Amino acid sequence: MELLNYYLKIFHIFKYSSYIYPPYIFNLMDTKRDIMVASKPISIFDAYDRFANGKKMREDTWDYVTVPNNATMIKDRYKLEFGREIIPEDKDVIDKLFQAGVDMLVETGFFNPDLGRVMQVTESEIFEGIKKAPKKLRLGRDRDEVMCERRHGNPSAKPVIQGGPTGAPVSEDIFVLMMQGYAQEATVDTLVSGVMSTIDGYAPTANTPWEIKATLAEIRAVREGMARAERPGMAI
Repeated sequence: MELLNYYLKIFHIFKYSSYIYPPYIFNLMDTKRDIMVASKPISIFDAYDRFANGKKMREDTWDYVTVPNNATMIKDRYKLEFGREIIPEDKDVIDKLFQAGVDMLVETGFFNPDLGRVMQVTESEIFEGIKKAPKKLRLGRDRDEVMCERRHGNPSAKPVIQGGPTGAPVSEDIFVLMMQGYAQEATVDTLVSGVMSTIDGYAPTANTPWEIKATLAEIRAVREGMARAERPGMAI
């Protein structure tokens, strides 16, 4: 199940990520990348084959050598300096950041910790996946539905706000109340769950029945919290 979820995450990166890029990024792709043509975005089956035949690597090597070394190299390549500016507004800097991110993905790839292998992608596949991605997503249902759309610089519409413990451990005795508290906040549009630190007093150890029971309990607890807050249609 963990491996399947990993492939689905890769698939969603290529299918659903374009709404975060400003429109001139797409102009950049059209004018500077016309010679690169990919027949289709990477599918879940492509990802599986590439991981199965990818380069072997240890997780600690990936975390402490490959990623930081490549990030430093690409930062120097594009002469990226931020100073005290957390969110850059200069268009040239933003373009460099985008291309640096593309280079980072092409040269580094994706690491699968379950297989201990790396999947590589090409620049044309990245751009093709972005072009084919939808420009907006419907999240939730009924009166709790919100629209997540591609945002430009300094937009007037508020962003979609997600509330929740975001994967942090939460005691099972307060789980429902915590999720209810987030759902009751009017500014919160969608919820993200936490992780039950125990289930019936037992640790939800990976690859055990307790992990399955804890996961099911988390889902029920989130939905109960939403129901108590009278917002049952919120996206999770």
